[in-house]
Amino acid sequence: MLQYAPGTESLTCSHCGVANLIAASKVLVHEEDYLGAIQALRDQAETVDVLTVKCSACGAESTLPPDITADRCPFCSNPVVAVRSSRKLIRPESLLPFRISREQAVGLFGTWIGGLWFAPGSLRREAGGVRLVGIYVPAWTYDSRTTSDYTGQRGDDYWETETYWDTETYTETEGDHTVTKTRQVMKTRQVCKTRWSSAAGQVGNAFDDVFVLATGSLPMDLATKLEPWDLQNLAPFQEEYLSGFVAESYRIGLEEGFTQAQQTMRPAIEQAVCQDIGGDHQQIESLATRYYDVTFKHLLLPVWLCAYSYHGVVYRFVVNARTGELHGQRPWSYAKVAILITVLLALVILVVVIVAQQR
Repeated sequence: MLQYAPGTESLTCSHCGVANLIAASKVLVHEEDYLGAIQALRDQAETVDVLTVKCSACGAESTLPPDITADRCPFCSNPVVAVRSSRKLIRPESLLPFRISREQAVGLFGTWIGGLWFAPGSLRREAGGVRLVGIYVPAWTYDSRTTSDYTGQRGDDYWETETYWDTETYTETEGDHTVTKTRQVMKTRQVCKTRWSSAAGQVGNAFDDVFVLATGSLPMDLATKLEPWDLQNLAPFQEEYLSGFVAESYRIGLEEGFTQAQQTMRPAIEQAVCQDIGGDHQQIESLATRYYDVTFKHLLLPVWLCAYSYHGVVYRFVVNARTGELHGQRPWSYAKVAILITVLLALVILVVVIVAQQR
């Protein structure tokens, strides 16, 4: 069976090693019209009939190529069943092919496991038999122009001279004695104040490739650590790149993804508003933003994933299959942590005793 060989442009036979070059796509990676796609999804008479593997534990839904079988979910290691479902789906039009091979990912996992401090002693033995799964996880990118109307307050600092009473200490000689006394004296100081005035206006922004991960199966604390992705190297979608790998269906849809993208855009919009207000301080009271010329890309990103169970708890290890960036969840040996704390307390007590004896 031919499978895509990471880091190449070929499909390789796992039995004889013969390699077939993937034909170059004549389709270029391009942006899709956002509003047009939303309307097409609503009007779509035909749905996409796909065979998927759905996990009843974490809800992950993955599309398997015909050469892959699965009895456990790659995201949480729980049993899965194959189901045929009909859904209105936007097909991915680009992807980042795998660059890190399975052997390289296995080596990274072994190094990571071996380097964990305060891990249970049996972890390496029990996790040694886990299987890394190559998965394409879905994502969206959005381009948009924005126009934002705002009202707010502009604060301009100015300085005033302020007088105040202060207590002053002085000494006087009374006979053979020097006496310390206090008295109230008037002093001046410069005080910074802020003059506020109303502000209103309109600002424009342009955003390119605002990234939104569309998976609902990977923990976000792990998934976001795999960034950044080299999106400038996106390749047009071709089925051949999926051969031998799992492709997850998106759980965050196009409209929901754009809502998340708007939250990502908001800080930049607010910064532009503050610059437009000017002054030393700014307060935004109202902000209404219109989004137009919105386009998007639906793409797939390569991840090596390992879900391993230790004492009934599932832990995940992920590798960015483009850069080798890795992150994982791990169990802790509370006995080792307790020993460390005991040793540290003993050292502190020892230092205290030695210092006390020297005194």
